[in-house]
Amino acid sequence: QVQLVESGGGLVQSGGSLRLSCAASGFAFSTFAMSWYREVPGKERELVAVMGKPGGFMRVIESVKGRFTISRDNVNNTVYLQMNNLKPEDTAVYVCRARHLDGDDYWGRGTQVTVSA
Repeated sequence: QVQLVESGGGLVQSGGSLRLSCAASGFAFSTFAMSWYREVPGKERELVAVMGKPGGFMRVIESVKGRFTISRDNVNNTVYLQMNNLKPEDTAVYVCRARHLDGDDYWGRGTQVTVSA
């Protein structure tokens, strides 16, 4: 059974930090590209950061560059999103995604991040 379980969200003041985790199971984690999206009611889901298979590419969107870092642990099948210097506009539900070139595509349920001014 495929599972992606996010954790680490919460309420933090502007300028604070959070580290999100996404624990994966039920599929060959190391062969999937992993990414983080965020969702805000009334807005389109936004890709925040993506990391390819080990040794592959890594990319974050411009608005979080220098503040967010994506990383993965292929031993423990977990992907992380380190978020520093958080801003109120980062408030969202952060969702983990696993995607394979052959088309397999899995999503987690998300974790809420709220940044107060």
